[in-house]
Amino acid sequence: MFSVTVRDHIMVAHSFRGEVFGPAQRLHGATFLVDATFRRTELDEDNIVVDIGLASQELGRITADLNYRNLDDEPDFAGINTSTEFLAKVVADRIADRIHAGGLGEGARGLDGLQVTLHESHIAWASYERSL
Repeated sequence: MFSVTVRDHIMVAHSFRGEVFGPAQRLHGATFLVDATFRRTELDEDNIVVDIGLASQELGRITADLNYRNLDDEPDFAGINTSTEFLAKVVADRIADRIHAGGLGEGARGLDGLQVTLHESHIAWASYERSL
């Protein structure tokens, strides 16, 4: 399996409901490094996994929609604990939508899988992996 990863970041504010979250129940900020890893079993006709420029551009568009937002105020996340794991899935699903819409070029239609990892810090991160 071949893979290519592009990276961006987001800074958000949010709070959680539930005792399991302790002090994070209060409004707090979070900064995430966002890695999107594209996978395919065979390289395309240009011998690449995906156009890195287009992948970076589309990831940037998706992160821009989340960056500097209080996620508690976003209608898409009303009543949802926007955990790191949950946000990894949100980003992955939005990238998949862009792939299917042609935003990463025709060659990206041959991608087999996608993994998005949100790094909370240098010692903790969460990922979501999906087929395409």
